[in-house]
Amino acid sequence: MKADLHIHSSFSNDGRTDPVTIVDVAVKRGIGCIAITDHNSFEAYDLVKNDGRLIVVPGEEVSSKEGHILAYGIDRHIPRGLSVKDTIDAIHDAGGFAFAAHPYRWWSGLGEKTVLENPFDGIEAANSRSYRKDNASSAALAARVGCPVSAGSDAHTTRHIGYGYIVLPDGPASWADVIREMMSGPLPAESSNRNMGSTLRYGFKSIGLWMSRGFRKM
Repeated sequence: MKADLHIHSSFSNDGRTDPVTIVDVAVKRGIGCIAITDHNSFEAYDLVKNDGRLIVVPGEEVSSKEGHILAYGIDRHIPRGLSVKDTIDAIHDAGGFAFAAHPYRWWSGLGEKTVLENPFDGIEAANSRSYRKDNASSAALAARVGCPVSAGSDAHTTRHIGYGYIVLPDGPASWADVIREMMSGPLPAESSNRNMGSTLRYGFKSIGLWMSRGFRKM
């Protein structure tokens, strides 16, 4: 089973796709599990959690003071703007697991030092909107630490849904089963990689959004 565990919907300020459409596209592309991890929003999950065509893991991409953290298996919204440690604690208090998102991304990644200094449950080892070398570094860091991994497309439009995923053994029937498989040991993580053209487009877009937010991280 392929699980794309990093997708953004229209509940993210930079997402364009409604949650139901995300499910429709994922099903058509043979994805058996998704996590809609909107920036600092947990609203999408309630709209698709009972769809029945695939497994939906409750999730959120939380903006800590130092960078982005993926929260899986949570039962509530996690607030933005906390320290890394306090964000991880809030995720754990909500019954979830904290994964360092794209740790080597200069704009919003936490960086290797911060990841190693905090009690993360896992690391995102592959992200289709990251450079090949950054994905390789993320996978190497996860292997060095010996921690569970996640992977995802980081899709903000329907085009990229399914471009990144972990490979789960067949059999999970619920998101809790998926989490158990993830946490039992590193799973194969696959993704495409960002190219120069998309990097330039992303850079201009990110700078504009950064200015519109009053120079705050997303």
